[in-house]
Amino acid sequence: MSREINPSNPARRAFVAATAVAVASAGVSAADAAPARIVGEEHWAKKGNVNLYLWRKYLNDGKKNKPVFFIIHGSSFSGRGGYDLQVPGKPNYSFMDEFARLGYDVWALDHENYGRSTRNTGVNSNIMTGVADIEAAVPVIEKITGQKTFKMMGQSSGAIRAGVYAMSHGERVERLILDAFTWTGENAPEIMRRRENVENLKANPNRKMELATFMGIFTRDDPTTFEKEVPEALAKYELALGNTAPSGSYIDMAINMPMVDPTKVKCPVLITRAETDGNATDAELIEFFGKLPNKDKQFVMMRGIAHVAVLGTNRHRVWHAMREFLTMPDMR
Repeated sequence: MSREINPSNPARRAFVAATAVAVASAGVSAADAAPARIVGEEHWAKKGNVNLYLWRKYLNDGKKNKPVFFIIHGSSFSGRGGYDLQVPGKPNYSFMDEFARLGYDVWALDHENYGRSTRNTGVNSNIMTGVADIEAAVPVIEKITGQKTFKMMGQSSGAIRAGVYAMSHGERVERLILDAFTWTGENAPEIMRRRENVENLKANPNRKMELATFMGIFTRDDPTTFEKEVPEALAKYELALGNTAPSGSYIDMAINMPMVDPTKVKCPVLITRAETDGNATDAELIEFFGKLPNKDKQFVMMRGIAHVAVLGTNRHRVWHAMREFLTMPDMR
């Protein structure tokens, strides 16, 4: 299923009609003159009895075989919600739109018990459940795009999922971006807090979500790094689909780390590290970075950014670092 993201209004239709007349006399077709638009498509993958929602965005400019960029969400909100967020009165918050404009075929997955995927399955959707979701989604992406390999980005616990996937499916991942990543979590304030609360997390496969929960994700590290309309828009989107989020990744991050072995991640890696992020310490991430075997690797630290970097006021700085990494020329 596909839809145009920028629907025409009467004035727009009149402009396109006038353009078609003008270009006809110049020997150019209206299709050639029409501006390319970002298109969104819904797709589905199956994992047993679980339906997994995939949201795809790309620029409809006629170019074939666009590079695939597969992005993995974290613990508290879905792929489409977090990566294609539309904030009323606040343009350019969609990560997917940004990279679609850059020429990528961008895909986001809603993990089991998140977003539009099957919910209330009784499992707590831990890291390995999420890896299985990725494994189920990849054949669908390959079938539709014809691409066997892709660039990959994960944020927060999504970075852990992406890292575990890259360990065992390195032949698929061309380049890997780990944003807001946790390796061990040792001495990281947010991970220590979860460790203290782990028995409560184990008691229920789901966590209750409300507006205050989403606000807390943005305010906990540095409340100056976001606009309040952003968590409000995110909460509105997510709570319309359900008022819970799974507990599994919180439990894993509290007591089951590390889950990613850097020596087994063979592809080029970018680690984007916020100035303030309680999910990890600088020391653990620098140690992880040093153990990565591929010398095509980057560690980027940025001021004015907190945990949810891709939805912060300085998100364009993060997007810039990611774009530069993804477009690094190949070795000769």
